[in-house]
Amino acid sequence: MRLLIVEDDERLADALRRGLEDEGHVVDCAGDGMLARDLALDEGYDAIVLDLNLPGMDGLSLLRGVRAEGVTTPIVVATSRDETEDVVAGLDAGADDYVRKPFAFRELLARLRSVTRREAPPAPSLLRVGDLDLDLATRRVRRGSREVQLTARELAFLEYFMRNAGRVLTRPMIETALWDRTSETTSNVVDVYVRRLRVKIDGDGETPLFHTVRGIGYRMGA
Repeated sequence: MRLLIVEDDERLADALRRGLEDEGHVVDCAGDGMLARDLALDEGYDAIVLDLNLPGMDGLSLLRGVRAEGVTTPIVVATSRDETEDVVAGLDAGADDYVRKPFAFRELLARLRSVTRREAPPAPSLLRVGDLDLDLATRRVRRGSREVQLTARELAFLEYFMRNAGRVLTRPMIETALWDRTSETTSNVVDVYVRRLRVKIDGDGETPLFHTVRGIGYRMGA
């Protein structure tokens, strides 16, 4: 998923970012309400984690503002405001869920999974291209009868390609989907990951699944 963390505590924001990236997600961070509002309006996020105590624009005003602008992105409020009135105010302002600080990281993950399931139509738990399978629940990859071991970043890369099987994907499309807005990707970083996946997935004697579209990008398909 592509996520936005809105949190002015830099240490907490960085810890959440690293934890979510380790789970294979792409994460942007904003430390004030005005920047967060601009990102929420302009960027395509799958979910937003929002603190309420923010400089520039408080979280409730941000919530009401983006909902008024038609933004339907699932939003999980994560805040130290823990009175019942605060919870009611957050939900009434447009939040999809509310978690009180301090919270366990795995609880936040579960809440993000929950709110994104509500928004999206039921998705298959298994992606398949040719004889390549990716089990989204267990994150296991199999090519025919053999299991393929991938890193978290390689898994995210593979999932994006498999979800877009048959489409020609340009390098800018891939970079936008798989790296946060502050990352400085080198010109060949996409090529490097495709090469790694080819080595692990397109074995000797197997039908190639990754295809180069010269001068444009890549396409995945049997």
